[in-house]
Order: sequence, then C-alpha cells, then structure tokens
Amino acid sequence: MKIIDYTTNGGKNLITEYLNDLPIGEKAVGYRIREKITETGIIALKSLKTRQLRGKLWEIKFSDNRIMYVVLDSNRIYFLHACKKQKNKAEKYELEKAEKRAKELGLKIK
Repeated sequence: MKIIDYTTNGGKNLITEYLNDLPIGEKAVGYRIREKITETGIIALKSLKTRQLRGKLWEIKFSDNRIMYVVLDSNRIYFLHACKKQKNKAEKYELEKAEKRAKELGLKIK
C-alpha cells in the first residue's frame, strides 16, 4: 500500500518531520508502522491501535503519538496529520487541522 504524506505548498513533509523529531524509540515505532502498512496494506491497520474519529478520518495511536489518516482505496492511504496525543481543546484543534487538510486536498471524509 502506498502512503501519501501531507506536504505543504513549499514541499515540506510534515509527517516525516514530526516522526524525525520524536525520541529514537518512538521514531522507530512510527517508521515501523509505516513499513508495516507499506508491506501488508490494510491488513496492517487491523493489527495497529486505530480509532475512527469522524467519517473516513481515522487515527493510529502509538506511544503518546497519533497519526490521522484517510484510506483512499485498497492501494493508497493519506497521512494528514501527526501530533502528540492530548485532551479536550488541544485534541479538537488537532482534529480540525486534519479535517482542514483533507478538505484542502479535496478528500471527502464524511
């Protein structure tokens, strides 16, 4: 399965940038998740800690981190946002950021 990361208009990959800034153990887990999804596709998502957020928007949780994503089809997944797991207002802000990016890319999540 192909993973497509959200990138800014300037070409900055915000997902890998987030992963690269994590402590080494968490970074390794994040990259192993990417590798697992690339190798085994949707089946990998069943073995990971995932949760549906809204409509087609889901998250993968690892350590205190989360990656918000949308499955486009059986061959492609779009990673929209990565952040530290938080509570309440901060969580709402992060969710809105992922939804805004999906809308910007023309992805329908509802």
